[in-house]
Amino acid sequence: MTNVLHDRRTLLLSGAALILSGASGLLRPASAQALAATPSMRGGANNYRPGAPVVARIGGGGFWMSGTVRRAGDGMPLAGQRIQIWAHTTEGHERDPQSHGATLTDANGVFRLEMPQIVPAFGQPHGHLAYDSGEFETVFLRPVMKSARDTALEAHFVLSPV
Repeated sequence: MTNVLHDRRTLLLSGAALILSGASGLLRPASAQALAATPSMRGGANNYRPGAPVVARIGGGGFWMSGTVRRAGDGMPLAGQRIQIWAHTTEGHERDPQSHGATLTDANGVFRLEMPQIVPAFGQPHGHLAYDSGEFETVFLRPVMKSARDTALEAHFVLSPV
């Protein structure tokens, strides 16, 4: 019976020591790490239309494209950055002018644009986004949706200065 108590006591003391030594790491200051820039994705620039207008909504809406824009290195949110969005939707192909539009990020670097429901093109439901304002390196994204039934898609940009 003493072996069981000794084993239990050893286990409890060892566990307490492990927890305390792990918790001491929480008291150390966090070290900052540089946030890496987002690379362009293959196929992201397909059917890109330079200068697509800033719009309140693309077509009839019903689907939301959203995300954030931050600066590489320090991760600071970037306000007033232009994000172009286009996709193959229930109202047009991704090459059609009416399937393209742009929006600007808010003070927190957040963008959001309503558009028609994205439908599969080449077997995959996907959207296209581009940062193309010129102050930072251009980045093209092509995120794929988990399901053609999804009604929203997020994409996040981390940009490097030109």
